[in-house]
Amino acid sequence: MRRRAFALLLPVLAALLPVGAQDREPVENLDYVVIADGQPWEPLAGQVEVVEVFSYACVHCFHFERPLAAWRATQLQDVRVTPVPAAFAAADPFARGFFAAQAMGLAARTHRALFAAVHETGRLPRSGASPGAVADVYAEHGAGPQAAFLARMASPATDARLNAARAFAVRSGVEGTPTLIINGRYRVTARTPEDALAIAGWLVARERARR
Repeated sequence: MRRRAFALLLPVLAALLPVGAQDREPVENLDYVVIADGQPWEPLAGQVEVVEVFSYACVHCFHFERPLAAWRATQLQDVRVTPVPAAFAAADPFARGFFAAQAMGLAARTHRALFAAVHETGRLPRSGASPGAVADVYAEHGAGPQAAFLARMASPATDARLNAARAFAVRSGVEGTPTLIINGRYRVTARTPEDALAIAGWLVARERARR
């Protein structure tokens, strides 16, 4: 399936602005969309799931990471914030690298390093990065020899995770990155990072109240 190019959903902020910038209650079909027959990314185990569909190639995702991390640190223990790479291209080395690292328990440790390699040092290009170059970055952060990590990137297990991520994005109506999905039920459609996080917080509270 061809997907249109990722649209700009969240403009860049130079600094984190206070969450809760909205002075009104979020409005359905303006600030968020109810996903018909939506399903969470993974079993919730009593938690409220906040998925960020992202891409290491996306500069807006890079700038959103710090505000999102600060917001995550303020959440109660029943909130699980989970990054899921946009995986519309089966050969995407960034998505494949993420899932291979996740299987090794390295995703959290390497997440910032991959963004830095693309957007700070320019070591990896935003478009056309080779699997070998991506594997080299992971190898420097505990993933082991390049050849072994490349094999993980191309494994059936990684294929399965990639397919699951693509299916999640499609059924959730994701067209750009970064996009926040709450419990598989709501897609945030805010135009600024601070509003996106304020709306996400409101939807988290709404989901918590539904229990």
